[in-house]
Amino acid sequence: MTYEQLQTRLKELMDTNPMSTYQIIIVALCFILNFNDGIDVLVVSFTGSEIANEWGLSKSELGYIFSAGLAGMTAGCFLLAPLGDKIGRRKIFLVSLVLITSGMLLAYGVTSYAQLLTLRVLTGLGIGGILPNLATVAAEFSNTKRRDFSVGLVQAGWPLGAILTGFFTTWAVPEFGWRFAYLAAGLVSLVMLVGVYIFMPESLAFLGKHQPKNAKNKINAILKKMNQEGIEQLPVKPHDTQPVPLKDLFSPLYIASTLRLWIGIFFGFLTLYTLMSWVPNIAKESGMPFEMATLVGTALNFGAFAGVFVMGMCITRFGIRKVLLGFMLTAFAIMLIYGNYRLTPLLMFVLTFFIGFFVQGGFNAFYPAATRIYPANMRSTGVGLAMGVGRFGAILGPALFGIFSDWGLAVTTLFSLFSVPLLVAGFMAYSIPSKNVN
Repeated sequence: MTYEQLQTRLKELMDTNPMSTYQIIIVALCFILNFNDGIDVLVVSFTGSEIANEWGLSKSELGYIFSAGLAGMTAGCFLLAPLGDKIGRRKIFLVSLVLITSGMLLAYGVTSYAQLLTLRVLTGLGIGGILPNLATVAAEFSNTKRRDFSVGLVQAGWPLGAILTGFFTTWAVPEFGWRFAYLAAGLVSLVMLVGVYIFMPESLAFLGKHQPKNAKNKINAILKKMNQEGIEQLPVKPHDTQPVPLKDLFSPLYIASTLRLWIGIFFGFLTLYTLMSWVPNIAKESGMPFEMATLVGTALNFGAFAGVFVMGMCITRFGIRKVLLGFMLTAFAIMLIYGNYRLTPLLMFVLTFFIGFFVQGGFNAFYPAATRIYPANMRSTGVGLAMGVGRFGAILGPALFGIFSDWGLAVTTLFSLFSVPLLVAGFMAYSIPSKNVN
């Protein structure tokens, strides 16, 4: 058997057979791991007002705390995530979870603004390394029929982690202080680290190409758990096992799709992370008590959780392009209403729910789009760099919102301003030329 024949067999096995219980468990594990992103971003958002009060921070300084973690995520997408194609997805998961766990637990004892900024970068670095590889693993262990839904479903872990964080901080922060929330988040990440070490397999495509020690036994063990026949021997190891060079993403076959993907994700992240970071703070400054303001942020994430599920079902029927554009256009309209009309508390909760539903629900369609553009041997690199470039928008958005607030711009103006990037994201996604993105 040649290497090409092995890869063809493994691909056909994944694409055409019903998903086994083991494959479903792997996708579910990726879903659970994505909790970390939701916990990380929202624990800062929900504790931001308490941190600002303790240290007397301006809105700009608070915005930098939001953006520090996102800067770390960007570095992780560039530096760690692409290594999944070289050293394996499983190792990247373990390294990333060590960074996340360390950053969260150490934040429990933080005593200064500079220390917290540093730990936010460290935690973000781990999350940036893990996120693109979650989409890659979910895609690799799913069949053709369920692949887009599986990749989209994994992204629902983000809002679920955020929802649970919202309820937890509503109780824990008034009782034990904001640092306790970081301790709890670190312990959750530690449990995930143990779970990955015990249960997460290596990618079959990686094992077949790089052939680390006991590769054949590892492949056969995975195939057995999937109720498939094993292989008798490994093919000759291919010479080309180097990481995918950046220039391959800009080859004639991929350049147009790569550029549109990067631009769309950049502008989508810009608005998404601005909302996730600032909505609870805005609600608190409107006169709501801490618990009520936190629940407004939780409503945003309930909407996101529901939106991801609906998005996953819709793209199976209508295709990624149409769904992403439709969600972004609807989110744009709702944000204009939210920012330009005086709202009762009930209407604020309802519209916040639908902002989360359409903004994050629609944005998460970029993940299955990215996994469809690039083949397995360059998927971690392609998805990781796309998310890395996009994270510059995530860094920029919350910081700009804080700076503009300090300049005196009204919340109504800011919501109108930050709704425009959603239009750019939607039209970039709709115009991706790759034939694999339906």
